[in-house]
Amino acid sequence: MQLSREGDRREGILLRQSRGWFQVASMGHEPLAALAYLLRPDDYLFPYYRDRALVLARGVTNYELALAYFAKRDSSSGGRHMPGHYSSRKLNIFSVATPTASQCIPAAGAAWGLKMDGRDSVVVCTVGEAATRQGEYYEAVAFGLQENLPLIMVVEDNQYGISTPTVRHNPYRLKVFHEDHVVFVNARNPDEVYAKGQTAIARARQGGGPTVLWCELDRLCSHTSSDDHRVYRSAEEIAAMTLRDPISVFARRLIESGQLDADEWRRWQVEISQQVEDEYLRAEAAPDVEPERVMDWLYGDPVAATPPPIKPGGSMTMVSAINDTLRAALAENERVIMMGEDIEDPKGGVFGLTKGLSTQFPGRVVNAPLAEATIIGTAVGLAATGYRPVFELQFIDFVSTAINQLMTQVASLRWRSLGEWSCPMVLIAPCGAYLPGGSLWHSQSNEGIWAHIHGLRVVIPSTPEDAAGLLWTSIHGNDPVLFLVPKHIFRKRLSVSEFPAVPLGRCAIRRTGTDVTLVTWGNGTELADEAAERAAREGISVEILDLRSIEPCDWEGVAASLAKTGRLVVMHEDSRTGGFGQAVVAEMTSHVERWNHFLAAPQLVARMDVHVPYCPTLEYTVLPTVEQILAAIRTVMA
Repeated sequence: MQLSREGDRREGILLRQSRGWFQVASMGHEPLAALAYLLRPDDYLFPYYRDRALVLARGVTNYELALAYFAKRDSSSGGRHMPGHYSSRKLNIFSVATPTASQCIPAAGAAWGLKMDGRDSVVVCTVGEAATRQGEYYEAVAFGLQENLPLIMVVEDNQYGISTPTVRHNPYRLKVFHEDHVVFVNARNPDEVYAKGQTAIARARQGGGPTVLWCELDRLCSHTSSDDHRVYRSAEEIAAMTLRDPISVFARRLIESGQLDADEWRRWQVEISQQVEDEYLRAEAAPDVEPERVMDWLYGDPVAATPPPIKPGGSMTMVSAINDTLRAALAENERVIMMGEDIEDPKGGVFGLTKGLSTQFPGRVVNAPLAEATIIGTAVGLAATGYRPVFELQFIDFVSTAINQLMTQVASLRWRSLGEWSCPMVLIAPCGAYLPGGSLWHSQSNEGIWAHIHGLRVVIPSTPEDAAGLLWTSIHGNDPVLFLVPKHIFRKRLSVSEFPAVPLGRCAIRRTGTDVTLVTWGNGTELADEAAERAAREGISVEILDLRSIEPCDWEGVAASLAKTGRLVVMHEDSRTGGFGQAVVAEMTSHVERWNHFLAAPQLVARMDVHVPYCPTLEYTVLPTVEQILAAIRTVMA
């Protein structure tokens, strides 16, 4: 506790000396360190940024925290993350993300993984009380109760969300939650933290399920170095709070009871102060970050693609190819697990992608609650415990309620932890329009958005062979993959003679040509093929490139075709503004050697910048058409 306090004090001094950029202190939260002494090495801790004392007690060194303060090369994030955002794979301390409560559902996912392993390990997840009004906190607690998980949620209630008093917002005071699973703790007293934490953890180890430890304490400092709590706290409140300082009160009690010698306590304080000063001086002189390595750990090492071990069945659909590939993956690796809404038999998913799988693999293909953040967030925790989640969203349109997990946890985890933590998972999501009646929330593709989420792979197959090959490669890779399945063509029957290996980042030439390069993907391949046929009747030879993989994208493959034809048309069904087609055009025109290939200005065919309407007449008004593609081909040939 004193080591944590002294580290906070030292960082405050350094910041005032302009030796640093930011500080988030933990003063007043130190008694929670007692929980660390109840944990075993095989337990997991999902902390938040006010847990300096807790992670020190878990085994993180003060020197490591000093490296993080100075954003040094050898810190846990290599200078990529703010101080106070702890991470240690060897200590099972999950990498902290700034968005409040975003760690809660992954913690529940990790607890789920431990339970499925048959272990008596536990997960402790901490969160500030202001963040308990986040929907993801509710989803995590609900999932923990639903599955009876070994999960202890530690709510650190310091009565403030930055400057906002939280007493009126507390969900337990509002009777939103039943108090049967809540234990209230005077967390200013480390002995009470230890005793009540011991009971909760023992209960979880014995299969008794989750507990919420609601810990009342004080934040003895401003929210961060960017805040001044004297603006919104009275002098009287600060003075009263200081009298409750848990370190001073606890030390005094130990001295009065004869358990601690006063002179020895003063000597410890001096020694700890000197230790901290020395370690921060050493950290300040440690090697700085290496700018040339800023792209390292954004993605995992590539894995060689192998053919999916499924047999062609004459004519097949993407749906059947995906189903066969999922069956093969489940049979091959018992760590592969699936969850999604309605994916269990007898329904087998709203589109039948998982038909028969829950019957063949009971307990490993399971229905999810109607909660997309839970679907994606639990996958993060499962991946942390060694599982291979292959989860399904009913429609990509519904990912908006889970975008926090996708961006905050899934995509940035490897990069922000220097590869110590990662999230190899596959998220299957039907996408796209061209099916009358889809309307606003059953017609989206939005690959331009997903391509912008750094650390996320994005693929869109358009044939059974590619659906199987890309899915098999994704399941065996080291990265999170968003696997988009275009609904308009996923039941289209095509002749399949073999299932070859399909690597990510390699486009497919669907039709060879010499006059125009037509780049597309997903549902666009069907329209492109018809447009190319009609162009051929006019004597125009069109080469169709199916990107298949949006991230990574085969820029060299597109450039090679452009070098042959000198003309470029890009078609996508996403909106024009900000769509990935604009990135294709920009990539091809922004390099001098590629620019020199152009015989005409490139053309982009895309959806109008408007939502997809319900009425079929309106839907086909806003979507790109064969006629528009053909007009673009004629334009570049003019």
